[in-house]
Amino acid sequence: NWKTDSPVWVEQWPLSKDKLKALNELVEEQLAKGHIEETTSPWNTPVFVIQKSDGVRWRLLQDLRKINEVIEDMGSLQPGMPSPAMLPQNYNLAVIDIKDCFFQIPLHPDDAPRFAFSVPNINREAPRKRYHWKVLPQGMKNSPAICQWYVSSLLTPMRAAAHQAIIYHYMDDVLVCVPNDDLLAQALDLTVAALAAAGFELQEAKIQKMPPWKYLGLEIGKRTIVPQKLAIKTKIETLADVHHLCGALNWVRPWLGLSTEDLAPLFNLLKGGEGLSSPRTLTPEARKALEKVQHLMSTRQANRCHPNLPFRFVVLGNLPHLHGLIFQWDGEVTTLPRKDQGGRDPLLIIEWVFLSHHRPKRMTRPQELVAELIRKARVRIRELAGCDFEIIHVPIRLSTGQISKVMLEHLLQENEALQFALDNYTGQISIHRPAHKIFNQDAQFRLELKSVQSRKPLDALTVFTDASGGSHKSNPQTQQWESDVAEVEGSPQIAELAAVVRAFKRFSEPFNLITNSSYVAGVVSRAENAILQEVTNITLFELLSKLVKLISHRE
Repeated sequence: NWKTDSPVWVEQWPLSKDKLKALNELVEEQLAKGHIEETTSPWNTPVFVIQKSDGVRWRLLQDLRKINEVIEDMGSLQPGMPSPAMLPQNYNLAVIDIKDCFFQIPLHPDDAPRFAFSVPNINREAPRKRYHWKVLPQGMKNSPAICQWYVSSLLTPMRAAAHQAIIYHYMDDVLVCVPNDDLLAQALDLTVAALAAAGFELQEAKIQKMPPWKYLGLEIGKRTIVPQKLAIKTKIETLADVHHLCGALNWVRPWLGLSTEDLAPLFNLLKGGEGLSSPRTLTPEARKALEKVQHLMSTRQANRCHPNLPFRFVVLGNLPHLHGLIFQWDGEVTTLPRKDQGGRDPLLIIEWVFLSHHRPKRMTRPQELVAELIRKARVRIRELAGCDFEIIHVPIRLSTGQISKVMLEHLLQENEALQFALDNYTGQISIHRPAHKIFNQDAQFRLELKSVQSRKPLDALTVFTDASGGSHKSNPQTQQWESDVAEVEGSPQIAELAAVVRAFKRFSEPFNLITNSSYVAGVVSRAENAILQEVTNITLFELLSKLVKLISHRE
Protein backbone atom coordinates (compact mmCIF):
# COMPACT_ATOMS: atom_id res chain seq x y z
CA ASN A 1 0.00 0.00 0.00
CA TRP A 2 1.06 3.56 -0.68
CA LYS A 3 1.06 6.39 1.85
CA THR A 4 0.51 8.98 -0.89
CA ASP A 5 -0.47 9.22 -4.52
CA SER A 6 1.47 12.46 -5.01
CA PRO A 7 4.36 11.78 -7.42
CA VAL A 8 7.89 11.57 -6.00
CA TRP A 9 10.60 13.03 -8.23
CA VAL A 10 14.29 12.83 -7.41
CA GLU A 11 16.52 14.25 -10.15
CA GLN A 12 19.01 11.94 -11.87
CA TRP A 13 22.65 12.83 -11.24
CA PRO A 14 25.23 12.87 -14.07
CA LEU A 15 27.40 9.80 -14.73
CA SER A 16 30.89 9.40 -16.19
CA LYS A 17 31.27 8.19 -19.78
CA ASP A 18 32.25 4.61 -18.87
CA LYS A 19 29.39 4.27 -16.38
CA LEU A 20 26.94 5.84 -18.82
CA LYS A 21 28.01 3.35 -21.48
CA ALA A 22 27.50 0.46 -19.04
CA LEU A 23 24.08 1.86 -18.01
CA ASN A 24 22.87 2.07 -21.61
CA GLU A 25 23.95 -1.52 -22.26
CA LEU A 26 22.18 -2.77 -19.13
CA VAL A 27 19.02 -0.81 -19.99
CA GLU A 28 18.96 -2.34 -23.48
CA GLU A 29 19.40 -5.78 -21.94
CA GLN A 30 16.49 -5.27 -19.51
CA LEU A 31 14.35 -3.81 -22.30
CA ALA A 32 14.98 -6.88 -24.47
CA LYS A 33 14.01 -9.17 -21.59
CA GLY A 34 10.76 -7.28 -21.06
CA HIS A 35 11.67 -6.21 -17.52
CA ILE A 36 11.26 -2.47 -18.28
CA GLU A 37 9.34 -0.33 -20.76
CA GLU A 38 9.44 3.29 -21.91
CA THR A 39 7.38 5.65 -19.78
CA THR A 40 6.13 9.21 -19.27
CA SER A 41 5.58 8.66 -15.56
CA PRO A 42 5.64 11.74 -13.24
CA TRP A 43 7.67 9.65 -10.77
CA ASN A 44 11.47 9.44 -10.95
CA THR A 45 14.41 8.21 -8.86
CA PRO A 46 18.12 8.03 -9.81
CA VAL A 47 19.86 4.99 -11.28
CA PHE A 48 23.57 4.14 -11.21
CA VAL A 49 25.90 1.24 -11.92
CA ILE A 50 28.58 -0.52 -9.87
CA GLN A 51 31.19 -2.95 -11.08
CA LYS A 52 30.85 -6.60 -10.09
CA SER A 53 33.64 -8.46 -8.30
CA ASP A 54 34.99 -9.87 -11.57
CA GLY A 55 35.98 -6.32 -12.60
CA VAL A 56 34.32 -6.72 -16.01
CA ARG A 57 30.55 -6.83 -15.64
CA TRP A 58 28.32 -4.12 -14.20
CA ARG A 59 25.23 -4.14 -11.99
CA LEU A 60 22.26 -1.79 -12.48
CA LEU A 61 20.93 -0.24 -9.26
CA GLN A 62 18.21 2.30 -8.49
CA ASP A 63 18.16 4.63 -5.48
CA LEU A 64 14.63 3.94 -4.18
CA ARG A 65 15.03 5.50 -0.74
CA LYS A 66 12.49 8.27 -1.39
CA ILE A 67 10.05 5.73 -2.88
CA ASN A 68 10.47 3.46 0.15
CA GLU A 69 9.49 6.37 2.41
CA VAL A 70 6.00 6.47 0.86
CA ILE A 71 5.44 2.69 0.88
CA GLU A 72 3.87 1.01 3.89
CA ASP A 73 5.87 -1.82 5.43
CA MET A 74 4.59 -5.32 4.74
CA GLY A 75 6.34 -6.81 7.74
CA SER A 76 8.56 -9.88 7.76
CA LEU A 77 7.02 -13.09 6.41
CA GLN A 78 10.04 -15.25 7.27
CA PRO A 79 12.09 -13.75 10.12
CA GLY A 80 14.96 -16.21 9.69
CA MET A 81 16.34 -19.00 7.54
CA PRO A 82 15.18 -22.62 8.02
CA SER A 83 17.64 -24.82 9.88
CA PRO A 84 19.07 -27.75 7.87
CA ALA A 85 19.57 -29.54 11.20
CA MET A 86 15.90 -30.54 10.94
CA LEU A 87 16.55 -32.50 7.73
CA PRO A 88 16.54 -36.20 8.69
CA GLN A 89 19.85 -37.99 8.35
CA ASN A 90 20.44 -39.90 5.11
CA TYR A 91 17.38 -38.41 3.37
CA ASN A 92 18.18 -37.37 -0.20
CA LEU A 93 18.30 -33.69 -1.11
CA ALA A 94 18.11 -31.41 -4.10
CA VAL A 95 18.79 -27.67 -4.01
CA ILE A 96 17.32 -25.34 -6.62
CA ASP A 97 18.72 -21.85 -7.20
CA ILE A 98 16.17 -19.56 -8.87
CA LYS A 99 17.97 -17.15 -11.16
CA ASP A 100 16.99 -13.45 -10.92
CA CYS A 101 13.99 -14.24 -8.74
CA PHE A 102 12.78 -10.63 -8.45
CA PHE A 103 12.76 -10.19 -12.24
CA GLN A 104 10.29 -13.04 -12.71
CA ILE A 105 7.61 -11.46 -10.48
CA PRO A 106 5.41 -8.89 -12.28
CA LEU A 107 4.45 -5.57 -10.72
CA HIS A 108 0.81 -4.51 -10.71
CA PRO A 109 0.25 -2.21 -13.73
CA ASP A 110 -0.95 0.58 -11.42
CA ASP A 111 2.27 0.42 -9.36
CA ALA A 112 4.81 -0.01 -12.16
CA PRO A 113 5.02 3.68 -13.25
CA ARG A 114 6.07 4.67 -9.73
CA PHE A 115 9.39 2.87 -10.25
CA ALA A 116 10.50 5.07 -13.15
CA PHE A 117 13.99 6.32 -13.92
CA SER A 118 15.81 8.45 -16.50
CA VAL A 119 18.96 7.69 -18.50
CA PRO A 120 21.13 10.84 -18.70
CA ASN A 121 23.30 11.85 -21.64
CA ILE A 122 26.43 13.96 -22.03
CA ASN A 123 25.86 17.75 -22.31
CA ARG A 124 22.08 17.20 -22.56
CA GLU A 125 22.54 16.53 -26.28
CA ALA A 126 19.08 14.96 -26.58
CA PRO A 127 15.96 14.36 -24.49
CA ARG A 128 16.52 11.73 -21.85
CA LYS A 129 15.01 8.31 -22.34
CA ARG A 130 12.77 7.28 -19.48
CA TYR A 131 11.66 3.80 -18.37
CA HIS A 132 9.81 2.10 -15.54
CA TRP A 133 10.06 -1.40 -14.17
CA LYS A 134 7.45 -4.03 -15.04
CA VAL A 135 8.89 -6.54 -12.57
CA LEU A 136 9.84 -6.43 -8.90
CA PRO A 137 12.68 -3.88 -8.57
CA GLN A 138 15.74 -4.50 -6.45
CA GLY A 139 16.03 -1.94 -3.67
CA MET A 140 12.30 -1.64 -2.99
CA LYS A 141 11.89 -2.43 0.71
CA ASN A 142 8.98 -4.85 0.23
CA SER A 143 10.56 -6.77 -2.67
CA PRO A 144 11.99 -9.55 -0.42
CA ALA A 145 8.62 -10.09 1.33
CA ILE A 146 6.72 -10.11 -1.99
CA CYS A 147 9.26 -12.55 -3.45
CA GLN A 148 8.88 -14.88 -0.47
CA TRP A 149 5.08 -14.74 -0.67
CA TYR A 150 4.98 -15.29 -4.44
CA VAL A 151 7.33 -18.29 -4.51
CA SER A 152 5.64 -19.77 -1.45
CA SER A 153 2.25 -19.59 -3.19
CA LEU A 154 3.70 -21.74 -6.00
CA LEU A 155 5.23 -24.29 -3.60
CA THR A 156 2.19 -24.77 -1.34
CA PRO A 157 0.42 -27.16 -3.78
CA MET A 158 3.71 -29.06 -4.17
CA ARG A 159 3.89 -29.68 -0.44
CA ALA A 160 0.37 -31.12 -0.53
CA ALA A 161 1.08 -33.26 -3.61
CA ALA A 162 4.40 -34.62 -2.33
CA HIS A 163 3.38 -35.04 1.32
CA GLN A 164 6.46 -37.12 2.22
CA ALA A 165 8.78 -34.38 1.01
CA ILE A 166 10.23 -31.62 3.16
CA ILE A 167 10.45 -28.43 1.09
CA TYR A 168 12.44 -25.48 2.43
CA HIS A 169 12.11 -22.14 0.71
CA TYR A 170 14.11 -19.05 1.59
CA MET A 171 14.22 -16.17 -0.90
CA ASP A 172 15.53 -17.63 -4.19
CA ASP A 173 16.75 -20.97 -2.76
CA VAL A 174 14.50 -24.04 -2.66
CA LEU A 175 15.55 -27.29 -0.95
CA VAL A 176 13.70 -30.57 -1.44
CA CYS A 177 14.32 -33.43 1.03
CA VAL A 178 12.79 -36.93 0.72
CA PRO A 179 13.55 -40.45 2.02
CA ASN A 180 14.68 -42.05 -1.28
CA ASP A 181 15.70 -41.42 -4.90
CA ASP A 182 12.33 -42.29 -6.45
CA LEU A 183 10.45 -39.82 -4.26
CA LEU A 184 13.17 -37.21 -4.86
CA ALA A 185 12.75 -37.45 -8.64
CA GLN A 186 8.97 -37.11 -8.30
CA ALA A 187 9.07 -34.17 -5.86
CA LEU A 188 11.81 -32.41 -7.82
CA ASP A 189 9.92 -32.74 -11.12
CA LEU A 190 6.76 -31.30 -9.56
CA THR A 191 8.67 -28.39 -8.01
CA VAL A 192 10.65 -27.52 -11.14
CA ALA A 193 7.51 -27.73 -13.30
CA ALA A 194 5.59 -25.38 -10.99
CA LEU A 195 8.39 -22.79 -10.95
CA ALA A 196 8.99 -23.01 -14.71
CA ALA A 197 5.26 -22.61 -15.42
CA ALA A 198 5.35 -19.33 -13.48
CA GLY A 199 8.16 -18.07 -15.71
CA PHE A 200 11.13 -18.64 -13.41
CA GLU A 201 14.42 -19.36 -15.11
CA LEU A 202 15.98 -22.55 -13.79
CA GLN A 203 19.31 -23.92 -14.97
CA GLU A 204 19.68 -27.70 -14.82
CA ALA A 205 23.38 -27.27 -14.03
CA LYS A 206 22.48 -25.14 -10.98
CA ILE A 207 20.24 -27.87 -9.46
CA GLN A 208 22.36 -29.69 -6.87
CA LYS A 209 21.52 -33.38 -6.53
CA MET A 210 24.67 -34.86 -4.98
CA PRO A 211 26.37 -34.25 -1.63
CA PRO A 212 27.74 -32.05 -0.29
CA TRP A 213 24.90 -29.66 -0.98
CA LYS A 214 25.63 -25.93 -0.67
CA TYR A 215 22.70 -24.09 0.89
CA LEU A 216 22.50 -20.60 2.41
CA GLY A 217 26.20 -20.46 3.25
CA LEU A 218 26.24 -24.00 4.65
CA GLU A 219 27.57 -27.29 3.32
CA ILE A 220 25.20 -30.17 4.01
CA GLY A 221 26.35 -33.79 3.97
CA LYS A 222 24.39 -37.01 4.47
CA ARG A 223 24.68 -36.60 8.25
CA THR A 224 26.59 -33.40 8.94
CA ILE A 225 26.41 -29.63 8.47
CA VAL A 226 29.36 -27.23 8.36
CA PRO A 227 29.60 -23.59 7.29
CA GLN A 228 31.07 -23.07 3.85
CA LYS A 229 34.70 -21.96 3.97
CA LEU A 230 34.72 -18.68 5.89
CA ALA A 231 37.54 -16.24 5.23
CA ILE A 232 38.62 -14.85 8.60
CA LYS A 233 40.01 -11.33 8.13
CA THR A 234 42.85 -11.04 10.62
CA LYS A 235 44.00 -7.61 9.43
CA ILE A 236 42.03 -5.34 11.75
CA GLU A 237 42.49 -1.58 11.37
CA THR A 238 39.13 0.03 12.22
CA LEU A 239 36.05 -0.52 14.34
CA ALA A 240 34.18 -1.37 11.12
CA ASP A 241 36.63 -4.28 10.58
CA VAL A 242 35.84 -5.59 14.07
CA HIS A 243 32.08 -5.34 13.44
CA HIS A 244 32.49 -7.27 10.19
CA LEU A 245 34.59 -9.97 11.86
CA CYS A 246 32.24 -10.39 14.86
CA GLY A 247 29.22 -10.43 12.54
CA ALA A 248 30.72 -13.27 10.49
CA LEU A 249 31.62 -15.25 13.62
CA ASN A 250 28.18 -14.69 15.19
CA TRP A 251 26.61 -16.28 12.13
CA VAL A 252 28.55 -19.55 12.48
CA ARG A 253 28.31 -19.77 16.29
CA PRO A 254 25.13 -21.91 16.42
CA TRP A 255 26.78 -24.50 14.16
CA LEU A 256 30.28 -24.57 15.63
CA GLY A 257 29.76 -23.75 19.31
CA LEU A 258 31.98 -20.65 19.47
CA SER A 259 31.25 -19.67 23.06
CA THR A 260 31.05 -16.13 24.41
CA GLU A 261 34.11 -16.98 26.48
CA ASP A 262 35.98 -17.91 23.28
CA LEU A 263 34.98 -14.66 21.55
CA ALA A 264 35.09 -12.26 24.54
CA PRO A 265 38.51 -10.76 23.60
CA LEU A 266 37.10 -9.92 20.16
CA PHE A 267 33.83 -8.55 21.52
CA ASN A 268 35.83 -6.32 23.87
CA LEU A 269 37.30 -4.55 20.83
CA LEU A 270 33.79 -3.24 20.10
CA LYS A 271 33.74 -1.17 23.28
CA GLY A 272 33.73 2.58 23.00
CA GLY A 273 31.41 5.09 21.37
CA GLU A 274 33.68 6.11 18.51
CA GLY A 275 32.78 6.09 14.84
CA LEU A 276 33.20 3.08 12.56
CA SER A 277 36.44 4.50 11.15
CA SER A 278 38.09 4.78 14.57
CA PRO A 279 41.36 2.77 14.79
CA ARG A 280 41.47 -0.73 16.26
CA THR A 281 44.21 -3.37 16.51
CA LEU A 282 44.10 -6.98 17.61
CA THR A 283 45.26 -7.51 21.18
CA PRO A 284 47.33 -10.61 22.04
CA GLU A 285 44.20 -12.07 23.69
CA ALA A 286 42.17 -11.40 20.52
CA ARG A 287 44.81 -13.09 18.35
CA LYS A 288 44.74 -16.14 20.60
CA ALA A 289 40.93 -16.16 20.39
CA LEU A 290 41.10 -16.10 16.59
CA GLU A 291 43.49 -19.05 16.59
CA LYS A 292 41.04 -21.04 18.71
CA VAL A 293 38.16 -20.03 16.42
CA GLN A 294 40.06 -21.24 13.35
CA HIS A 295 40.79 -24.55 15.09
CA LEU A 296 37.12 -25.06 16.01
CA MET A 297 36.04 -24.19 12.48
CA SER A 298 38.19 -27.03 11.15
CA THR A 299 37.15 -29.61 13.76
CA ARG A 300 33.53 -28.90 14.76
CA GLN A 301 30.33 -29.67 12.87
CA ALA A 302 26.59 -29.85 13.46
CA ASN A 303 24.34 -32.76 12.53
CA ARG A 304 21.17 -33.48 10.65
CA CYS A 305 18.58 -34.84 13.07
CA HIS A 306 17.47 -38.42 13.62
CA PRO A 307 13.71 -38.49 12.96
CA ASN A 308 12.99 -40.98 15.76
CA LEU A 309 15.10 -39.54 18.57
CA PRO A 310 13.82 -36.98 21.12
CA PHE A 311 15.60 -33.69 21.69
CA ARG A 312 17.58 -32.80 24.81
CA PHE A 313 19.20 -29.66 26.18
CA VAL A 314 22.27 -29.33 28.37
CA VAL A 315 23.72 -26.29 30.15
CA LEU A 316 27.49 -26.04 29.71
CA GLY A 317 30.40 -23.69 30.31
CA ASN A 318 31.76 -21.71 33.21
CA LEU A 319 30.79 -18.43 34.80
CA PRO A 320 30.41 -15.74 33.69
CA HIS A 321 29.78 -17.14 30.18
CA LEU A 322 27.39 -20.09 30.28
CA HIS A 323 26.05 -21.61 27.08
CA GLY A 324 23.97 -24.62 26.10
CA LEU A 325 23.49 -27.29 23.46
CA ILE A 326 20.36 -28.65 21.79
CA PHE A 327 21.19 -32.26 20.90
CA GLN A 328 19.99 -35.80 20.34
CA TRP A 329 21.59 -38.89 21.85
CA ASP A 330 21.74 -42.11 19.86
CA GLY A 331 22.01 -44.79 22.52
CA GLU A 332 22.25 -47.54 19.91
CA VAL A 333 25.64 -46.24 18.78
CA THR A 334 27.09 -46.54 22.29
CA THR A 335 25.96 -50.18 22.53
CA LEU A 336 27.43 -51.19 19.16
CA PRO A 337 30.86 -52.84 19.05
CA ARG A 338 33.44 -50.21 18.07
CA LYS A 339 34.12 -51.91 14.70
CA ASP A 340 30.39 -51.67 13.82
CA GLN A 341 29.98 -47.98 14.65
CA GLY A 342 31.48 -46.88 11.34
CA GLY A 343 32.86 -43.68 12.83
CA ARG A 344 29.41 -42.67 14.07
CA ASP A 345 29.04 -40.50 17.15
CA PRO A 346 26.16 -40.97 19.61
CA LEU A 347 26.01 -37.18 20.05
CA LEU A 348 24.03 -35.36 17.35
CA ILE A 349 24.65 -31.62 17.65
CA ILE A 350 21.54 -29.74 16.54
CA GLU A 351 22.33 -26.17 17.64
CA TRP A 352 24.37 -24.30 20.24
CA VAL A 353 22.59 -21.68 22.36
CA PHE A 354 24.30 -18.55 23.71
CA LEU A 355 23.45 -15.62 25.92
CA SER A 356 24.21 -12.02 25.04
CA HIS A 357 27.73 -10.82 25.79
CA HIS A 358 26.20 -7.83 27.59
CA ARG A 359 23.87 -8.66 30.47
CA PRO A 360 20.88 -6.36 31.04
CA LYS A 361 21.32 -6.34 34.85
CA ARG A 362 24.20 -4.89 36.83
CA MET A 363 24.21 -8.00 39.02
CA THR A 364 23.04 -11.39 37.75
CA ARG A 365 22.75 -14.59 39.74
CA PRO A 366 23.95 -17.89 38.19
CA GLN A 367 20.47 -19.43 38.41
CA GLU A 368 19.14 -16.51 36.35
CA LEU A 369 21.69 -17.27 33.60
CA VAL A 370 20.69 -20.95 33.67
CA ALA A 371 17.01 -19.97 33.53
CA GLU A 372 17.56 -17.65 30.56
CA LEU A 373 19.42 -20.40 28.67
CA ILE A 374 16.61 -22.90 29.33
CA ARG A 375 13.94 -20.38 28.30
CA LYS A 376 15.80 -19.47 25.12
CA ALA A 377 16.41 -23.13 24.22
CA ARG A 378 12.75 -24.13 24.80
CA VAL A 379 11.61 -21.29 22.52
CA ARG A 380 14.13 -22.39 19.89
CA ILE A 381 13.16 -26.08 19.90
CA ARG A 382 9.51 -25.12 19.47
CA GLU A 383 10.55 -23.02 16.46
CA LEU A 384 12.65 -25.84 15.02
CA ALA A 385 10.57 -28.92 15.75
CA GLY A 386 7.30 -27.80 17.37
CA CYS A 387 8.02 -29.82 20.51
CA ASP A 388 9.70 -29.62 23.93
CA PHE A 389 12.75 -31.39 25.30
CA GLU A 390 12.52 -34.90 26.66
CA ILE A 391 15.37 -34.17 29.10
CA ILE A 392 16.94 -30.93 30.30
CA HIS A 393 20.35 -31.46 31.90
CA VAL A 394 20.75 -28.82 34.62
CA PRO A 395 24.13 -28.52 36.37
CA ILE A 396 23.40 -28.90 40.08
CA ARG A 397 26.02 -29.67 42.72
CA LEU A 398 25.11 -32.48 45.11
CA SER A 399 27.29 -33.67 47.96
CA THR A 400 25.83 -37.19 47.79
CA GLY A 401 23.12 -39.16 46.04
CA GLN A 402 20.56 -38.16 43.41
CA ILE A 403 18.52 -35.01 43.15
CA SER A 404 15.15 -35.51 44.77
CA LYS A 405 11.81 -33.97 43.92
CA VAL A 406 11.96 -32.03 47.20
CA MET A 407 15.38 -30.56 46.27
CA LEU A 408 14.13 -29.49 42.85
CA GLU A 409 10.98 -27.93 44.29
CA HIS A 410 13.12 -26.03 46.80
CA LEU A 411 15.37 -24.76 43.99
CA LEU A 412 12.33 -23.55 42.03
CA GLN A 413 10.69 -21.94 45.07
CA GLU A 414 13.85 -19.93 45.68
CA ASN A 415 14.18 -18.74 42.08
CA GLU A 416 11.41 -17.04 40.13
CA ALA A 417 13.42 -17.01 36.89
CA LEU A 418 13.69 -20.82 36.91
CA GLN A 419 9.96 -21.10 37.61
CA PHE A 420 9.17 -19.14 34.45
CA ALA A 421 11.82 -20.98 32.40
CA LEU A 422 10.35 -24.38 33.32
CA ASP A 423 6.69 -23.35 33.18
CA ASN A 424 4.54 -26.19 31.76
CA TYR A 425 7.60 -28.39 31.27
CA THR A 426 6.59 -32.06 31.54
CA GLY A 427 9.91 -33.72 30.66
CA GLN A 428 12.72 -34.89 32.91
CA ILE A 429 15.31 -32.82 34.78
CA SER A 430 18.68 -34.53 35.04
CA ILE A 431 21.88 -33.42 36.77
CA HIS A 432 23.97 -35.96 34.84
CA ARG A 433 25.27 -35.48 31.32
CA PRO A 434 25.85 -38.29 28.84
CA ALA A 435 29.46 -39.46 28.73
CA HIS A 436 31.04 -37.49 25.90
CA LYS A 437 34.23 -35.47 25.50
CA ILE A 438 32.34 -32.27 24.56
CA PHE A 439 30.48 -32.39 27.89
CA ASN A 440 33.56 -33.16 29.97
CA GLN A 441 36.39 -31.18 28.35
CA ASP A 442 36.40 -28.43 30.99
CA ALA A 443 35.67 -28.07 34.68
CA GLN A 444 31.99 -27.26 34.41
CA PHE A 445 29.85 -24.90 36.46
CA ARG A 446 27.40 -26.35 39.01
CA LEU A 447 24.43 -24.63 40.65
CA GLU A 448 24.60 -24.64 44.43
CA LEU A 449 21.46 -25.85 46.21
CA LYS A 450 22.62 -24.45 49.55
CA SER A 451 22.64 -20.73 50.24
CA VAL A 452 24.37 -18.74 52.96
CA GLN A 453 21.29 -16.50 53.16
CA SER A 454 18.21 -17.19 55.25
CA ARG A 455 14.75 -15.80 54.57
CA LYS A 456 13.86 -16.20 58.26
CA PRO A 457 15.38 -14.24 61.18
CA LEU A 458 18.26 -16.04 62.88
CA ASP A 459 18.87 -16.49 66.59
CA ALA A 460 22.07 -14.49 66.16
CA LEU A 461 23.61 -11.05 66.23
CA THR A 462 21.59 -8.27 64.54
CA VAL A 463 23.42 -5.56 62.59
CA PHE A 464 21.74 -2.26 61.65
CA THR A 465 23.24 -0.13 58.86
CA ASP A 466 22.60 3.57 58.45
CA ALA A 467 23.99 6.20 56.11
CA SER A 468 23.67 9.96 55.79
CA GLY A 469 23.63 11.62 52.40
CA GLY A 470 24.48 15.00 53.91
CA SER A 471 27.43 14.00 56.07
CA HIS A 472 28.50 11.07 53.85
CA LYS A 473 28.81 8.91 56.98
CA SER A 474 28.05 5.18 56.99
CA ASN A 475 27.55 3.33 60.21
CA PRO A 476 26.94 -0.39 60.84
CA GLN A 477 25.68 -0.93 64.43
CA THR A 478 24.86 -4.03 66.49
CA GLN A 479 21.97 -4.44 68.89
CA GLN A 480 24.53 -3.86 71.68
CA TRP A 481 24.81 -0.36 70.10
CA GLU A 482 28.38 -0.78 69.06
CA SER A 483 29.01 1.53 66.11
CA ASP A 484 31.60 1.83 63.34
CA VAL A 485 31.37 5.24 61.67
CA ALA A 486 33.25 6.06 58.47
CA GLU A 487 33.05 8.82 55.87
CA VAL A 488 32.28 7.74 52.31
CA GLU A 489 32.26 9.83 49.14
CA GLY A 490 29.17 9.34 47.01
CA SER A 491 25.40 9.03 47.12
CA PRO A 492 23.39 7.81 50.14
CA GLN A 493 23.08 4.41 48.42
CA ILE A 494 26.87 4.13 48.13
CA ALA A 495 27.30 5.17 51.77
CA GLU A 496 24.74 2.54 52.86
CA LEU A 497 26.43 -0.09 50.67
CA ALA A 498 29.81 0.76 52.21
CA ALA A 499 28.33 0.19 55.68
CA VAL A 500 27.00 -3.23 54.62
CA VAL A 501 30.39 -4.22 53.17
CA ARG A 502 32.10 -3.29 56.45
CA ALA A 503 29.53 -5.33 58.36
CA PHE A 504 30.33 -8.44 56.32
CA LYS A 505 34.07 -7.80 56.76
CA ARG A 506 33.75 -7.38 60.51
CA PHE A 507 31.37 -10.23 61.36
CA SER A 508 32.31 -13.68 60.06
CA GLU A 509 29.66 -15.35 62.25
CA PRO A 510 25.95 -15.52 61.20
CA PHE A 511 24.02 -12.26 61.73
CA ASN A 512 20.75 -10.57 60.83
CA LEU A 513 21.14 -7.50 58.61
CA ILE A 514 18.68 -4.62 58.83
CA THR A 515 18.99 -1.71 56.38
CA ASN A 516 16.72 1.25 55.63
CA SER A 517 17.73 1.18 51.92
CA SER A 518 15.58 -0.98 49.63
CA TYR A 519 18.31 -0.69 46.98
CA VAL A 520 20.95 -2.15 49.31
CA ALA A 521 18.56 -4.86 50.55
CA GLY A 522 18.00 -5.94 46.96
CA VAL A 523 21.72 -5.91 46.16
CA VAL A 524 22.57 -8.04 49.22
CA SER A 525 19.85 -10.58 48.41
CA ARG A 526 21.28 -11.03 44.88
CA ALA A 527 25.00 -10.92 45.70
CA GLU A 528 25.73 -14.58 46.43
CA ASN A 529 27.89 -15.95 43.55
CA ALA A 530 26.60 -13.11 41.35
CA ILE A 531 28.20 -12.00 38.08
CA LEU A 532 28.79 -8.27 37.82
CA GLN A 533 28.41 -6.10 34.78
CA GLU A 534 31.04 -3.37 34.62
CA VAL A 535 29.76 0.04 35.72
CA THR A 536 31.30 3.45 35.09
CA ASN A 537 31.17 4.42 38.79
CA ILE A 538 34.45 2.92 40.04
CA THR A 539 33.54 3.27 43.73
CA LEU A 540 30.24 1.47 43.22
CA PHE A 541 31.86 -1.32 41.20
CA GLU A 542 34.54 -1.88 43.85
CA LEU A 543 31.94 -2.04 46.63
CA LEU A 544 29.76 -4.47 44.67
CA SER A 545 32.79 -6.65 43.90
CA LYS A 546 33.78 -6.77 47.59
CA LEU A 547 30.22 -7.57 48.63
CA VAL A 548 29.90 -10.44 46.13
CA LYS A 549 33.21 -11.90 47.26
CA LEU A 550 32.45 -11.56 50.99
CA ILE A 551 28.98 -13.14 50.73
CA SER A 552 29.96 -15.88 48.25
CA HIS A 553 32.85 -17.09 50.44
CA ARG A 554 31.00 -17.17 53.76
CA GLU A 555 30.74 -20.55 55.44
